[in-house]
Amino acid sequence: MPGLGRSTRRFATLTACGALLAAAATAAPALGSTAVAAPQGAAAGAAAAAAPLRVLFDNSKAETAGNADWIIGTGQPDPLTQNPSPQTEKDWTGALSAWGVALQKTGRYSLKTLPSGGTITYGTTAATDLSNFDSFVLPEPNIRLSASEKTAVMKFVQNGGGLFLVSDHNIADRNNDGWDALAIINDLMTDNGVNNNDPFGFSVDVANIQTDNPRAIADTTDPVINGAFGKVTGSIIRSGTTATLKPADNPSVKGLVYRTGYSGNTGAFFATSSFGNGRVAFWGDSSPIDDGTGQSGNTLYDGWNDPAGTNAALALNATDWLSKATTGGGSGGGGGTTCAAGQLLANPGYESGTTGWTGSTDVITNETTRPARTGSYKAWLSGYGAAHTDTLSQSVTIPAGCTQATFGFYTRIDTAETTTTTAYDTLKVEVVNSAGTVLSTLATYSNLNASSGYVQRSFSLAAYAGQTVTLRFTGTEGSKLQTSFVVDDTSLTVG
Repeated sequence: MPGLGRSTRRFATLTACGALLAAAATAAPALGSTAVAAPQGAAAGAAAAAAPLRVLFDNSKAETAGNADWIIGTGQPDPLTQNPSPQTEKDWTGALSAWGVALQKTGRYSLKTLPSGGTITYGTTAATDLSNFDSFVLPEPNIRLSASEKTAVMKFVQNGGGLFLVSDHNIADRNNDGWDALAIINDLMTDNGVNNNDPFGFSVDVANIQTDNPRAIADTTDPVINGAFGKVTGSIIRSGTTATLKPADNPSVKGLVYRTGYSGNTGAFFATSSFGNGRVAFWGDSSPIDDGTGQSGNTLYDGWNDPAGTNAALALNATDWLSKATTGGGSGGGGGTTCAAGQLLANPGYESGTTGWTGSTDVITNETTRPARTGSYKAWLSGYGAAHTDTLSQSVTIPAGCTQATFGFYTRIDTAETTTTTAYDTLKVEVVNSAGTVLSTLATYSNLNASSGYVQRSFSLAAYAGQTVTLRFTGTEGSKLQTSFVVDDTSLTVG
């Protein structure tokens, strides 16, 4: 069992500022105190399995500006108001009507459009709120998303939604507002209020590739390449761009279709990824989704049926995957598809002392001035009232094929700091790789997050399926006035 040498110093600090600690106990609850919400469209039970897959196509970002006509139909928000039983792409009016009609004819989908002038929301009572859908398609947006819209999209994906991003070439600014699709998508991934470090593991290249016929990777198990709508062999570029993959930012990113002569992290024309409990797909050109039909006056091109690519299969398989009609590991988390449900962390409640954990001396302790949530032992980082850093970590392998991986723990934070605005002392919760590179900062708590008792925290690590990662707590304290970060009852539950 761990020693108690540092606890004596902590106790002296504690008794010297008892009144301040009592006041801190009434501080506002810490951010992120509730568990991650259940995935959108991942309902349990047979009844939920029979529910339609709900897809929202965006038309609020000038998707019909200029010669573009990126809508599934003029009946908006409900395309069925134009034709309730479409059989061909011309039964609905729009250059994406072939996509919409193909989904509608399966009998498995319910489709809607966010009309021009609408606002992207998440968690409101609006009928077109993202919480009502399983996936969301942004087909070459030409108006920059507002700050609240970007946060809504990220929260939607984080909580289980599927996001389909379709870009176009550089300077394809159809409404002349200074923003084209690739800039808008990059802006979403770098200034969203949730995670600004390329959270999907890629960035869109600022390029204008005139003509190419990208080819699909050799893969017999990926559900996007080998989906219900057919085998994907490649696609087309008719003035488009590609993406640069950044697995250090998100290891789940996976290139599926590459520009001729490219592979690995460069030249990805179609890519998939995951974020939180949700999924993401990226396509570098709108030409492949254009079916050549649409509203009068638009110059359109039939890329949907272009024999140089299998564009229809790619769009429809990806929609299935994003909407979780398929459950395979298309986001590249690792080989294999099996996952034994269970809890993976060794000694999760610290009752066996330092077994399974690596960290600073005496962080794991049974010292009673900070009680454990359950049992006798807990992890106590900081609490000295002096400049100091404590760490505690455990390496764990998340099996490939696990679609759910939830990292949970409880924190109790008390402080002698009196400020209500400045974070002097912090606790970072990070995912790092074997080289010590930070893959993700899950949360940062501080003296501003003081609580009167233990608060439950929960984060999805599904993006790291098939990976060996290290979960690390780092407590950093300033030069005076203690803040104690106590952690207990950790878990990493997969299934």
